[in-house]
Amino acid sequence: ATVERAHGGIIMNTDTEGPTYCAEQVKIPPHLPDILKEFTKAAIRTQPLDVLEWSAAYFEALSKGEVPPVKARLEQPLGDRRGGLSKGVLAMLHKQLGPQGNVKVEDLREKWKQAGCDLSKLNELLSLGDMSSAVVEWNKLLAVSCTSLETSLPSALKLLCEILSLDPEGSAARIPLDQFHQLYKFLATVDGEVSADQVEAVMEFLTTESERHGGMVGPKEFLHQKCPLLDA
Repeated sequence: ATVERAHGGIIMNTDTEGPTYCAEQVKIPPHLPDILKEFTKAAIRTQPLDVLEWSAAYFEALSKGEVPPVKARLEQPLGDRRGGLSKGVLAMLHKQLGPQGNVKVEDLREKWKQAGCDLSKLNELLSLGDMSSAVVEWNKLLAVSCTSLETSLPSALKLLCEILSLDPEGSAARIPLDQFHQLYKFLATVDGEVSADQVEAVMEFLTTESERHGGMVGPKEFLHQKCPLLDA
């Protein structure tokens, strides 16, 4: 190749259409290495099904100061996702949507798709929870989603508490009694086989238990052998 040194330290390569820049002229933005490092770690933890779509959502969220679609940790096995759902995915969506409380279905569909979840699964869950309006209560959809990952109502409630709780992972996973009551009553209605008397008996027991934990309850309380059965 024929090269000529031009002004400013640019090497002109006459065999190509443009200049070849010297290494000392390439300016790397100071924050770029850290941004790419965090992006790579996030991609590895999240294992998105569509890397390009997820990457666009990731950087869009960062640019808007929003919570990006990133799992807390890598889940194993990677293929254990029903309709794109897993505990890690639900926890990720909760970080994004939970603070909003009520979520527009339009926004929900966008986040759901960015998380790699099937929209047909979302439609199924919305129908199961009888949520047909343009705005839905996120915690109720989260509760119904937990039932799709578990084989029993108690197991679904345990998973729900683990996602909702502000306790450190691996600890009591307690949530406020009122919040548990609302979501348990809702899931009992969705189930269709749990009577109002059964819900009342459970809540009577948990109310007493919650007094020892600052008005909070969790799996340790509602899975206790003295607690009335949660399901039929």
